[in-house]
Amino acid sequence: MKNVLLLTENFPPIEGGSGRWFWELYSRLPKNKVSIVTHDLEGGGEFDKSHELHVIRTPLANPEWGVKNISGLRFYFANVRKLLKLVKQHNIDEIHCGRVIHEGVTAWIVKLLTGTPYRCFVHGEDVETAATSREQSLLVKQVCKHATSLICNSYNSQSLVASLGFSDKDKCDVLHPGVDTSTFKPAPMNNEIRLRFGWAKDSLVLLTVGRLQKRKGQDFLVEAMPTLIQQVPNLQYAIVGRGEELERLRQLVDKHQLQESVFIHTNFDDTDLINAYQQCDVFILPNRTIRNDIEGFGMVLVEAQACGKPVIAGNSGGTSETLMEGATGFIIDCSSPEVICAALPEVLNNSKKQDSDYIASHAKQTFNWDKHTDAFITLMESGE
Repeated sequence: MKNVLLLTENFPPIEGGSGRWFWELYSRLPKNKVSIVTHDLEGGGEFDKSHELHVIRTPLANPEWGVKNISGLRFYFANVRKLLKLVKQHNIDEIHCGRVIHEGVTAWIVKLLTGTPYRCFVHGEDVETAATSREQSLLVKQVCKHATSLICNSYNSQSLVASLGFSDKDKCDVLHPGVDTSTFKPAPMNNEIRLRFGWAKDSLVLLTVGRLQKRKGQDFLVEAMPTLIQQVPNLQYAIVGRGEELERLRQLVDKHQLQESVFIHTNFDDTDLINAYQQCDVFILPNRTIRNDIEGFGMVLVEAQACGKPVIAGNSGGTSETLMEGATGFIIDCSSPEVICAALPEVLNNSKKQDSDYIASHAKQTFNWDKHTDAFITLMESGE
């Protein structure tokens, strides 16, 4: 295998799907062939003591991704200089970029200077965001033009790359993120755990795991809860995550007096997270598109299915690629609290008919990290 360097701002302990994807993938590659350059953040050094990957931490966060101002120029100049040194020091054959921008721009400049090839991961929202800026669009077109290939997390992301004019579909390889089925697996219902989370023993618990941000849709589901409870009296909603929408979600819970029906868990560790997946009744990601912000894939939907749970997702982005409609989950319109109220009760009733063992088996067979890693290595060695 080639000596590769992954350049990404998003990597554990940063939370989120893309960082988890990179961790799961690159931790399965030969350790002596991988170097990871990622953002230097609080807790990073402590996390790096827990694994054997070669991780170099450096400031990689910058609000300006363009090159028309001093801040952006300084950012790219510093990153290019560091990357040039690391490519030579570690005899790197290929650079992998966590996104087309800003990481892809840095790798493109390094290729211009040294000829070192690079590939870019595409998540959907990254190219959508770039498309809103003429300057960023021009940069991304050059990044895509000179990349060996673009690794898209879904066919939806692949279509976005083409429809936005950044590259042809032929240059895109689709690799759906996977799930660790040795960790995410079914477990018997445990009332002691449910009660510890505050969930009633006989309740029907909806669970959402993900960053607390508008496109994830937790807000609209909270607003829908008063009406939904009238139709499904034992319904409870558990939210796991942190993010910029936390205070607003808490205000919505107070506004609608939902303290006994909606629970926001912000400090779950890994064990609590697994238990939440295993002990909920139905998983829901009520995502919606907000301007250029979309759900590229939805790894949490795959993790929930691996635990044998039926899933419900909004009809936005690449979420439909995570499930088998009617067999392991359902896609509904989540663009407003009203449409959620109209669709969810019937879907919840249908979810009761879905087979937990089949759902878990589907996830294990379809979204296997080892198969994903083998496909990734084959892609690198193909020379495409």
